[in-house]
Amino acid sequence: MRRAEIEAEDLLGSRGRIRILQVLAESGELNISEVGRRTGMNYTSVERHLDALTGMGLLREKRYGKIRIFEALFNEVTVRFERNRGVRVETSIRARD
Repeated sequence: MRRAEIEAEDLLGSRGRIRILQVLAESGELNISEVGRRTGMNYTSVERHLDALTGMGLLREKRYGKIRIFEALFNEVTVRFERNRGVRVETSIRARD
């Protein structure tokens, strides 16, 4: 398991990203259309958020032709508000297969 640190504003500043993380935490992996259906968001917004979350190291993308499947890589996400240290997001990431 490796640790990844993410800027709190990048993650928590978007209700859409949080909803997507909730859906993928429950399901493990889904394609973009199914994430959109489960979150009630449009395809373009979902795609943008999935790309950002992948860039943060929270998701892995698998491609099968034109189909893009996104898999949750995190075990847990912890938000810490600490005096004199600010806000941090700590994420424990599963080791890749």
